Amino acid sequence: MLIEQPPFLYRALFPGGIWRIPADEKCVYLTFDDGPIPEVTPWVLDKLDAYRIKATFFCVGDNVRKHPDTYQLILDRGHRTGNHTYNHIQGIRYLTQNYLANVEKAAEYIDSDLFRSPHGHMRLPQVLVLRKRYRIIFWDVVTRDYSPRLTPAEVFDVVKRYTRNGSIIVFHDSLKAEANMKEALPRSIEWLLEAGYQFKTF
Repeated sequence: MLIEQPPFLYRALFPGGIWRIPADEKCVYLTFDDGPIPEVTPWVLDKLDAYRIKATFFCVGDNVRKHPDTYQLILDRGHRTGNHTYNHIQGIRYLTQNYLANVEKAAEYIDSDLFRSPHGHMRLPQVLVLRKRYRIIFWDVVTRDYSPRLTPAEVFDVVKRYTRNGSIIVFHDSLKAEANMKEALPRSIEWLLEAGYQFKTF
């Protein structure tokens, strides 16, 4: 549970970060990290279209540079995008000025007021600077679809077990997550719809 749904004490380390958005109606926020890549992202977009769902894609700046047509496809389909750094780096491993420079480099390719830190790891000074410009979006449910130790059924079970009203759910449009995600995502969407959840974006 420490990974799938971060506890309150961990969330408190990132003041101003958004982990969940409770509302009166049943709703969730579906998000995707680490793209865009032409091998996976278009498949995700087609699947979302089939269910008439909008999502938010937290994109790696270098992937946007390499695959601008795939990134444009996300925008053309009516989805939101967010900054996920230029090189998918963890803030705790970098000096604050270097980390912020990497975020700014990504911003040259991603026009958004949303930011998500890779792995959720940042130093407090990084948080304090970034929250002046961005809404820092974390998560309430990370599916761990990227894990080779999980099966698609287990990824789906994470969604069923931890989703609650206002949850921000993370999948990944990446090669590492592709096998699990392609099976677990449709099952998760159908379960959420049957459970009465609406899908919202930020």
